[in-house]
Amino acid sequence: MRKLPPDFDAGIYRSLHTDLNGFSDNQLAAHYRDYGRQEGRRAHSIQDRNAFAELIANDRALEIGPYAQPLLRGPHVRYADIYSTAQLRAMAPAANLDPERIPDIDWVVAPTNLEAIDEKFDAVLSSHAIEHQPNLVGHLRQVSELLLDEGRYLLLVPDHRYCFDHFKTPSTIVDVLDAFARNVAKHDPKSLILSRLLITHNEPSRHWSGDHGLPEHNPHFPHDDRITLLASALELLNKASDALYNDHAWFFTPDSFVSIMNDLKVLGLTNLHVERLYPTLRNTLEFWVVLQKR
Repeated sequence: MRKLPPDFDAGIYRSLHTDLNGFSDNQLAAHYRDYGRQEGRRAHSIQDRNAFAELIANDRALEIGPYAQPLLRGPHVRYADIYSTAQLRAMAPAANLDPERIPDIDWVVAPTNLEAIDEKFDAVLSSHAIEHQPNLVGHLRQVSELLLDEGRYLLLVPDHRYCFDHFKTPSTIVDVLDAFARNVAKHDPKSLILSRLLITHNEPSRHWSGDHGLPEHNPHFPHDDRITLLASALELLNKASDALYNDHAWFFTPDSFVSIMNDLKVLGLTNLHVERLYPTLRNTLEFWVVLQKR
């Protein structure tokens, strides 16, 4: 199995940031720990999300939810989505996506259930999917069942601080365990209400510069006040049976995600552990995680 690049490499950190040229390796490590990580400085060899996906380029892999922007390609790659190939291609023009880039979907799965997939893989990859899973523990267990021993789950996860979730409260282990104990199978109404009331802009460079927009000012409904936003969420909940399918259930930072995963591992609720975490880079809105099955 391919060895993964470390999340901190002193030589790379020094070469990328010329203001640190005179620092020793120990000083660089301390600088990254105390300042560089929070500043979004890159300290590893992975330049972008495509390079992250390349970590499993030669593995037999499954990509969950590729839509028209799959990160994995090749004869050894399979795809699962909640929509069929034909449905995705029909939907693509409305989202300004190229239908021809949509891969052939091998398994159409339920939004929170991967049991239809009847093969095992060296690796599974999902991009901005795990935050949609209302039962985080259940999702991790389903992915684990798809992995061979020592297999890896690669995740591209939005950092709520730098995306439209900025004003939402970070999820905790208490939230995760509550959803697990209740065996949650779909989003709570709270998810939709939060999305209507506390959504903000999705421009990471603005967030990194400190411009987060205004709380309780939904850019999709710029003329609606707080009460109108709440009332419209309630109306949608009453009218649409599928209104809860596509909201974010979880709001992570790199540190909070690792903390939750460590707790779940110690509690015996998952056999996936954090092998690597590559923190959010400046002016971007996602971090990259590799979980390994053991």
